[in-house]
Amino acid sequence: MTRSIARHAIAVATALALTVTGAVTGAALVAGPSAGAGPAASVSSSPYGFGGPGLKGRTAAERAYRDLLDHGPDAKILTAAHRGQWRDAPENSLPAVRAAFADGAEIAEIDVRLTKDGVPVLMHDATVDRTTNGTGAVADLTLAEIGRLRLKEGLGGAQAAVTDEPVPTLRETMALVKDRGLVNLDKGWAFREEIWDVLVATGTVRNGIWKSDAPVAEVRDFLSTHRDAVYMHMITDANLAHVAAFGDDQPVAYEVNFDSSADAVARRPFLDGLAARSRVWSNTMWNGLSERMTDEASLTDPLRGWEGLVRGFRTTVLQTDDVEKLESWLRTGEGDPLPRGAVRVQAEDFLPGEGSGYHDSDAGNKGGLAMRPGEDVDISDADGNVRISWMRGGEWLTYDVIVPRDGSYAVQARVSSPYSPAGSYTLSFDGGPASEPVGVRNTTSHNKEVLQHSGVTRRLSAGRHTLRLALPEDAYQNWNLDYLQLTPVRG
Repeated sequence: MTRSIARHAIAVATALALTVTGAVTGAALVAGPSAGAGPAASVSSSPYGFGGPGLKGRTAAERAYRDLLDHGPDAKILTAAHRGQWRDAPENSLPAVRAAFADGAEIAEIDVRLTKDGVPVLMHDATVDRTTNGTGAVADLTLAEIGRLRLKEGLGGAQAAVTDEPVPTLRETMALVKDRGLVNLDKGWAFREEIWDVLVATGTVRNGIWKSDAPVAEVRDFLSTHRDAVYMHMITDANLAHVAAFGDDQPVAYEVNFDSSADAVARRPFLDGLAARSRVWSNTMWNGLSERMTDEASLTDPLRGWEGLVRGFRTTVLQTDDVEKLESWLRTGEGDPLPRGAVRVQAEDFLPGEGSGYHDSDAGNKGGLAMRPGEDVDISDADGNVRISWMRGGEWLTYDVIVPRDGSYAVQARVSSPYSPAGSYTLSFDGGPASEPVGVRNTTSHNKEVLQHSGVTRRLSAGRHTLRLALPEDAYQNWNLDYLQLTPVRG
C-alpha cells in the first residue's frame, strides 16, 4: 500500500518549513547537519541508528546518569517515557515506571503532587478525578485517603476501567528506580524541599531530574544548597534570556518548547550554543511542543518528527508517548514498520463514490482535514495522525487490498477512543458474508491510537481484493480509525 497523498504532502511541507526557517538545511535532511554548524547527535556507521552506544556503569541507572551528563558529538540519544509506559499500565503507576525502563527508556517522566499531610505522591492533575476512582483535589486529601483509591487504565478518563493499582508515593517510586534509571520530576518544583527529603532518604539524589522555568536566581539558590541535584531548565521565546543568565554554570539539559520552527529557541545557531554545554530535550507527545514534530508524525515519516529533531534541532533527549516505537526507530530508522508480508490500508484511502465506495451519514467533512474534496467522509488530523473520525452507525468504507501471496491473514485495526464501549465494526471480503461484530476497546484517549486485534482471519489468494468495513447501525459508535493491517498467519 503506497503512502497516501495527504501524508506525503504533510512530509514535504514539514521539510520545506524546516528549510525556510533555517532549522535544518536540505542536505541535513539526508546527510546530517551542514558543515560549520557544529556537531549534531551522531549517526552510527550502520545505515540507520542514531547517537552513540552510551557509556558504561555498574547499573542501568548509573549508565543513564552518565549518559545524561554527556553532550559530546557521540552522545547517546535518550528516551523519556511520558508519565511512564502508560500503554502497559496506568499513567504514573509503579508498573508504568517499571515498564518504561523494561521497554528501553532511560528516563521515566513522573508528576509529583503533595497530599494534605505533605507527602509527595504521583499524580498529574491537581485532582484525582481523571485517573482514579475518587474525586477531589490531591491537596485536600490525606495520604491515607489517597491510599484507598485505585488508578484507572492508561490515561484514565470517565469511562476507563479501574485497576487494582494504588497511587504510588514518591518514596516508593524512587526505591523502584534506584538501579533502573532516572525520573523527570515534573510539576514538583513548588514542592522541591519535600521531594529533596525523599531523594536523600532513598539515596536517589542522582536519579531525579529537577525541572522548572523559575527565575535563574531562584534556581541558583536551590542548587547551591542541594549538592548533586540534577537540574533541567524549560525555555521558550518568553524566557530566552535565562540561558545567558546561567553563565558558565549551565543546566544539564534544556527542555526546548516551540510552536513554530521560526521561534528564536528553534533556530539552529541558538541550539548549537545550547548543545555545546547541555542536552537538548524535545517533547513529541502532541502538536505545539515541538511545532508539529510529534510521535504520530514520526510513525508515518521519522523526518517529520524524531529524525527531524535529531538532525535539525540538536535534540538528544526525546520525551514520547510511544516508547517502543521510538526505541525501534533508534535501532532501525523506521517509524512504524510493517511486519514481513503484511499489508496496511490507511483509513483515508477508501474507494471513491458515495453509495459505491463508501457511505457517510453526515453532510460534509466534520473532521476538518482538507483532503478528498467533494466526499463527505470525516477525515481529521490528530497530532500528525490522519484518520477517519466521527464514526456513526450505518456507515461503511471499502478498500482495495493487494495481497502479496496466498495465505491466511489476520486483520488488525489501529484505533482510538476514550469510551466504553467505543463501538464495533464488521469486515467482509470480495462481497462475501460479514464477520461477527468486532468491539473497539477503549484506548483512554481520542488521540492515542492502539493497534487492536479483530479476531478475524481470512484465507486470501495473491492479488487484489475488496475489503469492506461496516459499522452496525444498532451499536453506539464514537471512535477513530487510523489504518487496517492484514498480517500473515503461519501454519
